[in-house]
Amino acid sequence: MTDQSSSAAVLNSPTSREQDEATLRIVLADDHAVVRAGIRMLLESQPGWDVVAESADADSAARQVRGHKPDVLILDLAMPGRSSLDVVPQIRRDTPRTSIVILTMEADAAFARKALSAGASGYVLKEAADSELIDAIRRAAAGGSYLDPMLGAELAAMPPERNGVHDQLTDRELDVLRLIALGNTNTEIAAALCLSVRTVESHRGHIQAKTGRSTRAQLVSYALEAGLLDDHLHRPAERTGG
Repeated sequence: MTDQSSSAAVLNSPTSREQDEATLRIVLADDHAVVRAGIRMLLESQPGWDVVAESADADSAARQVRGHKPDVLILDLAMPGRSSLDVVPQIRRDTPRTSIVILTMEADAAFARKALSAGASGYVLKEAADSELIDAIRRAAAGGSYLDPMLGAELAAMPPERNGVHDQLTDRELDVLRLIALGNTNTEIAAALCLSVRTVESHRGHIQAKTGRSTRAQLVSYALEAGLLDDHLHRPAERTGG
């Protein structure tokens, strides 16, 4: 009787291969350790879900994905260093079986469209993470997609995306980009545009995320390509003397 029970238990228990296949492996990338701890607790409360690595910047996230080949990458949109949107296509090329879910505070349909166009499978706002993130991950892991409902409605109402810089950036962001390209510091830009330095830093972060350019040299090159400095480059030199 005991032998038969043991045999039944062995036959009905999952093999190690089946257990591996049932596990959802996740890499979590956010530059705030407290946020990562909270999200990790939420994710690992789901049976079979395992956060195999954490990252605090986009480049580190890309390396962790290459090394672990997870099912899903949870990627914060605004982190120090390289733009998160810039690494999404790279990760999709290098590890195509890894789905990417953006988790962000940016409630902007333009960012959502750019993230999805780059190859992300989901876009979730941090304020709704406790109610929407689990569903977004499940859909992404199954090959589907998820977009915050509010942003989805805004995105549906937006005109088709065009590739020009003037269509990506707001008028204020264009002003900030132009002044960055002309060599101004954040403090000088704030004074010129009657803004706070914090607001200028926010605009700069948005510009970097939307354009995929992070360094000053890259932003200058982008501004030149877009013709934002034409007036300054082609302006005749002022004459001195009388």
